[in-house]
Formats: sequence, C-alpha cells, structure tokens
Amino acid sequence: MNTTAPDLSCDVAIIGAGTAGLAAERAARGAGATTLLIDDGFAGTLCANTGCMPSKLLIAAARAHADLDRARMMGIDIPAARVVGRRVMQRLRAERDRFVGATKASLADMPDGICIDSRAQFIAPDRLRLADGRTVAARAVVIATGARPVIPEPYRDLGPRVLTNETVFELEDLPQSMAVVGAGPLGAELAQAFARLGVRVALFDEGDRLAKIRCDKVHSAFRDLYARDVALHLGGAPTPSKGDRGIRLEWDGGAEDFDHVLVATGRAPALDGLALEAAGLELDDKGVPRFDRNTMQCGGKPIFIAGDADADAPVLHEASLEGAIAGRNAARFPDIAPAERPPLFTITFTDPPLAAIGIAPDKDEIAGFADYGDQGRAKVEGKPGGLMRIGADAQGRLVGADLAVPGAEHLAHLLVATIMNGGTARDLLDIPFYHPTLEEGMKPALRAICKAAGLDPSPTRDSGNPPGA
Repeated sequence: MNTTAPDLSCDVAIIGAGTAGLAAERAARGAGATTLLIDDGFAGTLCANTGCMPSKLLIAAARAHADLDRARMMGIDIPAARVVGRRVMQRLRAERDRFVGATKASLADMPDGICIDSRAQFIAPDRLRLADGRTVAARAVVIATGARPVIPEPYRDLGPRVLTNETVFELEDLPQSMAVVGAGPLGAELAQAFARLGVRVALFDEGDRLAKIRCDKVHSAFRDLYARDVALHLGGAPTPSKGDRGIRLEWDGGAEDFDHVLVATGRAPALDGLALEAAGLELDDKGVPRFDRNTMQCGGKPIFIAGDADADAPVLHEASLEGAIAGRNAARFPDIAPAERPPLFTITFTDPPLAAIGIAPDKDEIAGFADYGDQGRAKVEGKPGGLMRIGADAQGRLVGADLAVPGAEHLAHLLVATIMNGGTARDLLDIPFYHPTLEEGMKPALRAICKAAGLDPSPTRDSGNPPGA
C-alpha cells in the first residue's frame, strides 16, 4: 500500500480527452465527483482530427464529382470537370480544423484545474504518476486513451509514401495513384472516395470481404457496385517494396507501382506506457484489460475503460456511451450499476452506404430481402442497385439488418429504433410510407417476414407498393 502523500487527488481521474474521455469526465462530474482529465497535448478527438469528419469531407467532394455524371445521365449538359486536388485538400483541412477547434473550445468551459496536460501511468490501482513526477490519488480511474493505426511490418521501412488515417489528410494534392491495403470500413470509404476524385486506386485485403459486410447476399450485391470505381484484389496480401516511382506492390497475377500506399489494416488500443501491470489488471491475449461491457469495469478494480482503448466497438456513439457509463460508475464506485447497451449499429459511408444493425445473419432467423435494383425512388435518383436483409425471430420481431442500398444511413435509423422498441415487421408496415421514397423499398423484406411468421402481411395502413416502388 502506497502511504506517500499524493501531489494531486480527486474522486475520478480520466486518462485521455477524446470522445470517450470527455464523456466520462462530464458524467463523473455530473454525478457529483471531483475529476481530473489527463491528456498528452489535448489535440482534440480522433473523430474531428483524423476520423469521421475529414473522411466525410473527402467523401463529400467525391460525391459532388460523381453527381456530375448522374446529372449528365439525366440530360443536363455539363462540360468535362477538372478536379483541382490542392483545393479539395485545402477545403478538407480548413473544415477539419474548424471541427477540431470546436472540440478544443469545449475544454474552456471546464472548471479551472481539471485539465492536466501530461502523460500518466499506474503505480497502483488507485494512483497515477504524471510525466513530471507528480502523483495523483483517485478513488477510481477511467482509461480512455483511444487507439493508433497498425502498420504491418513489410510497410514500416518504406518511408513517407506509406500513409495512415493520421497522415493521409495532410497530402497537399491528390496523387495520381494509390493502393489501399485493408478493405475494412475505413479502407473501403477512402478507396472509393479517392477513385471518384480521379485517383487510380487499387484495394487489397487478405480476406474476401469488403467493409466487414456480414450477409453473403448483401456483400455480393455491394461488391458488384463497388467494383465500378475501385480495382479489387481480395483474398491475398501483396508484397511491397520501394519502386522507381513510388511503392511497388506485387501479388499473384500482377504488379504495379503506386504513388502512395494507404495502410488501413486496423487500429490497436493505445495502452503502451500506462504500466497496466502496476494496476493489477487481467489482460486478454491482445494486452487489453478484461472488462464488463455493461459497467465498463475492469475486473473488481476501481478502474474503468471506454472507447477505442477497449477494442470493442470503434464507433463514436459507442465511445460516447461507454464513456458515460464508465464515468458514472467510476463516480459511484464501489456501488456500480450495469447499463443497458443498444444493439450493434454501424454505418459505412460508401456509395451505396452500408449499415449493420443488431444480430448478424443466423440460420434460425426469418430473413426478408429487398432488392433496390428496380426500386422506384432509387431509379428516379439514378442510383438503382443494392440489397437489404432484415432478420426477425419466429414471432416476426426484428432482430438485425444488413443494408447496402441508397439511403442506408437514414433507413438504418428507422430499423434500429424498431429493434430497440421490440417492434415486428407488421408494426413497421403500419407506419405510413410516403410515395415515392426509399423507405417504401423495405416493404418486400417486411412482407416476407410477416408471411413466414404468420402475421398479416397487409395491415390496414399498408396501401401496397405502387408500380415501380
């Protein structure tokens, strides 16, 4: 037991001022606890700096360019457009910096003395040492240190032409060519965006799945659409080397030189330097503390973990929720309380967008499918194509869904709300569907579920699909 008097003390110390850490601090202080928020640099959140916002700015520029072709298809005569890469990247960084500035400005509203610009490590489960040697005693600690990109060994010595999400948005201009290694959500989004801005893009992945799509049928429909923009090389890992004009990748059946390689092979929790061994935490095989998802507590210790640091659900709304759970329970430790977690809910902003909700496809489920290749509103918008799977239990209650259809980022919110409220396919059909909308494209999947579950597939309010809807 450490009997040395600490330099600082509080009820709850939070390590990391990203989305999860900020949420944890607010929740702990809101529960009446005194807090200290410790961060090395207070640079802002991953979302604002190198994640959600800069990537969506690039995607928005790519969509604007792609929409010109759609306009021409509709009979609008638009001369050939020239993408000015420097201006694209300048706007991206300018808007990104505004988002970062807003995040940093929120720190100014905190009470004096709460924010400590430093690194921290454990010297006991309830005590930390700062980089300047000061110690902090806390009744509970929240770990919210985020994650960092993983660069596979073959790419580590190839110099600045190897990019990650932390460096790609600093490009001064759009390159002529780019290889993207890793076909997860981030890799899939950025590969398509760069391709639609005129960059020659090839996407590589050892697996055979794009963006972690769970349903085979949905994946097949999406892959056909996605391959119109990006050259796909799935099912094998390329061998990289320094080439005469950039980085050379070789794979079974081919070899090409690329100006840059964007490595999007995943992110690992940023736990180095925390001296977790001093906290007495049980770690899993990846070196991450074992924790309870409903309380965010690590074992029986006065330690909680939230956000990307726990390697569980790397999306912003989950990080914010986990931070709030961790902060509240840290404030009331040892009298902690489990929280009800919402179903899985992820969106990937490709075109068409992807969404995964709730339970993955299961052999015991009732599944309904809706094909958007001939859906009325999708055809009107010049975006036909894609597939939706909705899963239900034997009573017709919705339990999961996988979407690769136009408007998926909006349709998904309707579906996740129905799942959270325990609604059935018939309940959703009872909602008035305006015509013509993308929402009414869900009806074939919902009717199939009703039929299989023995529910009336034609409720009073369901007027049916008009021709071509």
